[in-house]
Amino acid sequence: MTLFGKSVSEKSSGAARRRVALVAGVLALALAVMPGAQAADKTKTKKKKNVDLSANPLANVKSRQPDKELFDKSMIALKKGRFDVARLDLQTLLNTYPESEYRMRAKLAVGDSWFKEGGSAALAQAEAEYNDFTTFFPNTPEAAEAQMKVGDIYFMQMEKPDRDFANAQNAEREYRRMISQYPDSTLVPRAKQKLREVQEVLAEREFLVGQYYSGKENYSGGIARLQTVADEYPLYSKSDQLWLTIGDSYAGEARLVDLSKTIPGAVKERLKQVYLDKAAKAYAQVIVRYPMAPHVEDARDRLVAMNRTVPEPPAEAVARNEAEEQSRQPLRFTDKTLGMIKHGPQVVEAAHVGEPTMESPKRTLAPEITKENQAIFVAAYTNGQPTAATGAAKPTGANEPPRSDQPQAPLQFENAPTGEGNSIGVSIVSAPNSAPAKPAAEEDPNAVVKSVGNKTEALPAAEAPAAAPNQVNDIKSGAAPPAEEPAANGKKKKAPKVDQSDESSSKKKKKKGLNKLNPL
Repeated sequence: MTLFGKSVSEKSSGAARRRVALVAGVLALALAVMPGAQAADKTKTKKKKNVDLSANPLANVKSRQPDKELFDKSMIALKKGRFDVARLDLQTLLNTYPESEYRMRAKLAVGDSWFKEGGSAALAQAEAEYNDFTTFFPNTPEAAEAQMKVGDIYFMQMEKPDRDFANAQNAEREYRRMISQYPDSTLVPRAKQKLREVQEVLAEREFLVGQYYSGKENYSGGIARLQTVADEYPLYSKSDQLWLTIGDSYAGEARLVDLSKTIPGAVKERLKQVYLDKAAKAYAQVIVRYPMAPHVEDARDRLVAMNRTVPEPPAEAVARNEAEEQSRQPLRFTDKTLGMIKHGPQVVEAAHVGEPTMESPKRTLAPEITKENQAIFVAAYTNGQPTAATGAAKPTGANEPPRSDQPQAPLQFENAPTGEGNSIGVSIVSAPNSAPAKPAAEEDPNAVVKSVGNKTEALPAAEAPAAAPNQVNDIKSGAAPPAEEPAANGKKKKAPKVDQSDESSSKKKKKKGLNKLNPL
């Protein structure tokens, strides 16, 4: 029997073949997939065996232990911002389970809750918690994290360079402590970068103050501030401009010396030479240490204008400064705009390479610069002057007036003359400002001091002083009062009456008129 040109038997045999081919394909696919599935099962089994759950007590282990439940609950509350609830659960864990394996992380999480809450009071409490953690667990990796958080607390509260810098100084101290106490921690690179940014702010503050002093021609104060920044913060982004300002300050001092009308010409030239040498040294420092900085060409131009040699920077300095300049981020317009609104300082220009200063050197003070200037002036004035003659000073002669810079000749005495009896004789051999004494045989009769010896002649009597004239109003003791002179007509002359109304007297005076009514 045929159907549409084909027999029924042919059609049934074709369908059977298709079914057989389909079954064979399915079996082949199953055989191909089974080795992969078995290998995957083996791989998963191996991974589970390699995991050591006891190494990390905070792993995602399905445990129903009460301390683990409290810790997980506090972490969820901390993530959702419910800091009071988180601290309550953590304190319960610490007080109830003092031997729990979660106590160290719970103690650190208490400080994290205060840290995330923010505010000056909360940050102060967080600092206290972190310090307690480093005291109780000093040798753990988490101690470096706690010390790092203490530095971050002060970093978050830093002001702009022209404001209070106490928080910046505290942040510098804490980051230095973290780097020195935990040198093997993985957080050391981050701590060094934070330290570079903090030192950028401190250097900016000192630079602004020194630049202000130099602009007001207070060169001693300006040089002291700028030299301190150059010694303490060599990674400062404006170090080239800093050394230019130092050189300009010394050049300004040379200009003031040149304009002075009281300094002699030779001294003026010596002073100008000293200050110009210092200025040239500062300009050369820009080329030698910061050859890739933006203001290096200004330093070259100043040296050429002074007819000084322009130094060549070494290759090592070029490579180092190029790496420093490339690591800095450029200050964009958005950064400047946000800097006016932002509370903290702008630190995008801080370097990302180089070692930050770990120990602050001695500061340069303005009195030290002033003393140095005084020594320069003294050396300039005394240069070329003859030195004072050495040796003993000559005493003045007999007829020369005494001098203040030379001693007088000492008095010399002869030996006492020998004679009968116990007698002592003295004669002046030479006296200053007078002729030499004559010999004893020819003694001057007018001499003030005469020799005393065993002589029979009597000494002249001392002259009595003249009597003083009698005072008119004085009455000599024991003398009778002077007699009254008789008048021309033979009558005694009466003495004039003395007005005693103005004199004080203990005698009570009678009251007159209305004064009688006054009881006093």
